[in-house]
Amino acid sequence: MENPIIELHGLTKYYGTVKAVDNLSLKIGKGEIFGLLGPNGAGKTTTILMMLGLAEPSEGQAMVCGINATRHPIDVRRKVGYLPDSAGFYDNMSALDNLMYIGRLNGIPEKEIVSRARSTMEMVGLGGEMHKKAGAYSRGMKQRLGLADLLIRKPAVMILDEPTLGIDPSGIRDFLHLIRQLSRQEELTVILSSHHLHQMQQICDRVGIFVEGRLLAEGNMETLSRSLFGKDSFAVEITVREPLPAAEQLEQQLLQLNGVTGVGIDAATVALSCHTDITPDIVRLFVQNGLNVTGVHKKEYGLDEIYHRFFENNVKKESFQWQVH
Repeated sequence: MENPIIELHGLTKYYGTVKAVDNLSLKIGKGEIFGLLGPNGAGKTTTILMMLGLAEPSEGQAMVCGINATRHPIDVRRKVGYLPDSAGFYDNMSALDNLMYIGRLNGIPEKEIVSRARSTMEMVGLGGEMHKKAGAYSRGMKQRLGLADLLIRKPAVMILDEPTLGIDPSGIRDFLHLIRQLSRQEELTVILSSHHLHQMQQICDRVGIFVEGRLLAEGNMETLSRSLFGKDSFAVEITVREPLPAAEQLEQQLLQLNGVTGVGIDAATVALSCHTDITPDIVRLFVQNGLNVTGVHKKEYGLDEIYHRFFENNVKKESFQWQVH
């Protein structure tokens, strides 16, 4: 990776005799959404604290925006915004007043503070609610205000720790969409710590899987899936109205498609294993052969299966470590 914005080198943290983080090395690029995935006690929060300069590593170093987080923690926190799982505000003040107060504490010039606070509220979708007292905000609205709290400081990196906790499903969808939009539009690097696998799969460019202080694997969905399940990480099942004529000829045609690694035919059902999703090409071939397709079922290994497989492998054999690049 060229010019990473975050570099962790051999990062290790002991609390007494307990090793909370074990020799963590990781690079995260500018504008990337990276997920820290693992159960409670896996080392995610300790890693975040070391990146923020709030905990000193026992070994190794954390470089954030080119700054050593241990030696220059205040400089790092000028570049990084951190949103905990529950953002706190003055309930008796309006959301706009809260944000302006935060801006003043962070040295934003008085002549800019009102316009910057208003535009930031608009950016996070709270423009119509900015004069409402923060105490009247829902959980989801408070999390959006928490994002505004970070954005008004114009950070290079945002670290979000369980940001969707307690938000309803509709609010979660909107919140995740907002994070992705902000990352792309503002070239923000986002580190998202969570144990909600489906949400992580929706938003993250890459994830790191933590178990017992160790980074077992890191990569995007495709590389993680292939590392565990091999090249046949995608499956498609096609059903047709009548039993298949000339099954051997159809099998040969399917095997010639780029990406198909195996074909099984049983009466009116064809099961294919693939190393990528080429479902449109498969269906097109069926139609060209005059076959009436009545069903298409796709299966791709998701983050839930990937995570649990890595976790099971680690439990079964402690010395077995994965590292995907």
